[in-house]
Amino acid sequence: MIHSKKIVVVLPAYKAEKTLIQTFNEIPFDIVDEVILVDDNSPDETISVAKQLGIHHIIKHDNNLGYGGNQKTCYNKALELGADIVIMLHPDYQYTPKLIHSMAYLIANDVYPVVIGSRILGKGALKGGMPMYKYIANRFLTLTQNILMNQKLSEYHTGYRAYNREVLQSIDYNSNSDDFIFDNQFLAQIFYKGFEIAEITCPTRYFEEASSINFSRSTTYGFGVLKTAMQYFFAKSLGIKSKFFKG
Repeated sequence: MIHSKKIVVVLPAYKAEKTLIQTFNEIPFDIVDEVILVDDNSPDETISVAKQLGIHHIIKHDNNLGYGGNQKTCYNKALELGADIVIMLHPDYQYTPKLIHSMAYLIANDVYPVVIGSRILGKGALKGGMPMYKYIANRFLTLTQNILMNQKLSEYHTGYRAYNREVLQSIDYNSNSDDFIFDNQFLAQIFYKGFEIAEITCPTRYFEEASSINFSRSTTYGFGVLKTAMQYFFAKSLGIKSKFFKG
């Protein structure tokens, strides 16, 4: 806890048996109160490893719901446990758990309600192995989103995020996509609701065991990002509401 605020780390897992131990062992339990692992029907031994580590809250999907569907289960369970601050950490060790302190304190001290770990701030993305085509796509999509949404994030596509309870309760994330575009819809909804987002520099790690989507799915994701940004623009600037931007 920080200032009597309960901190819960959620691990949306899929085929994480080789990296889960290293990720878990670096979680700072001097401030983290609970860990939730949601396994999206992995075909490996992720669940067995999680049990060996003594993770108390383990949920296994009977079917593979997708990255967004996994997060929905994570956040719903965290709120059920009374979390005041929820930090999503990928168990594939692509993002370092050593930033949890920094992210949690920004929220616990009421500086920002949302904090994301940016791979683009600084020069860590390419140095850490991000493929060039993904880097270029990231920069193009982020520029377009910032223009359409009148914001100034360094990137919208990181999977390292922390939220306070109010944000999670204010947004109907359960209606979002079950696929990778969930992350982008969620950030756009956060801005639409008037919340501010802080960014901190996050080292990038690309290696064989780290999760990544292929070129085809990346293309689908890219078009989804542009669609979300356009929907935000229409809702905010022209008053044309949609499923994700209403009220």
